Amino acid sequence: MNMTKEERILQSETRIFKAIFPNTTNHYDTLFGGLAMQMMDEAAFIAATRYSRKKMVTVSSDRIDFKKPIPAGTIVELVARVVYIGTTSLKVRVDIFLEQMYSCDRQKAVSGEFTLVAIDENKRPIKID
Repeated sequence: MNMTKEERILQSETRIFKAIFPNTTNHYDTLFGGLAMQMMDEAAFIAATRYSRKKMVTVSSDRIDFKKPIPAGTIVELVARVVYIGTTSLKVRVDIFLEQMYSCDRQKAVSGEFTLVAIDENKRPIKID
């Protein structure tokens, strides 16, 4: 069954939920920025792989905006979505939404884009179909 690019983009959207525990926070009791970027890269990798069904590697991240601190004792949702498809690469936008555990308050905390490239067994770029 062949899908359109739009259908593949929708089907590859990736959502990951995580609870933020004190062992993942800094001395301000907020999530380490590097850990947020690691979680975003992982979500981008999963979305890119689900879209392409090829071996993918991250080659760059574009402007990661930290809009709100993410405190311990909250829940985050990472939403990764393919936003651009090139010949051998694609871009994935990742947003982290912050939710309070005991209320319906939800806000965008972090956003950024990651570029990933499809590679063959020799680690050379290959075409994304």
